[in-house]
Amino acid sequence: MRAAGDVKEVALTAARSAWDHIAGAGLRSHTIVIDFNDQRLTVAVEDNVWQRQLESMRGQLLFRLNSVLGTGTVTFIEYRVDSRAIEGRKAKTEKPAQPTNREAIPLELVTAAASIQNPALRRAFLGAAGSSLQRRKSQPK
Repeated sequence: MRAAGDVKEVALTAARSAWDHIAGAGLRSHTIVIDFNDQRLTVAVEDNVWQRQLESMRGQLLFRLNSVLGTGTVTFIEYRVDSRAIEGRKAKTEKPAQPTNREAIPLELVTAAASIQNPALRRAFLGAAGSSLQRRKSQPK
C-alpha cells in the first residue's frame, strides 16, 4: 500500500483484493468494496441483516485487513446497504466468459502497478495481468 502512494485506483484495487482474501467465499458473495479513502473502507452489503452482522465483526475484520495490507492502513470499515452493487457483482461472476476483474489480481501485481506513473498505462497493465490470470485458470492442465 505504501507503494501506491496517492494513486487512488491502485489503493482501491489493493483494498478490494485484501477484502476478498480475508472475507472468504461465503462473505465475498454478499459484500463488495466500493470505496477506500482516508483509511476508511466502504463495503456494500446485501441487506440490513448483513450490515448488522458485519458491524459486530468490525474489529476482527479490521485486524485481518491490516494484517494483509499493513498496520494502520484501514482505520474504519463502513458497511453500506447497496443491493444493486451486490447484484452487479453476482451478475459479473455468473458469466463464465467474462474476463477477470481487478478484484482477482494478486496484491503483488497491484503493488507493481503502483510504480507506473501513467494512469492509462497502469490500467492497461492491470487489465493485461487480469486477462493473463483468467487464461491460465481456464487452460486445461
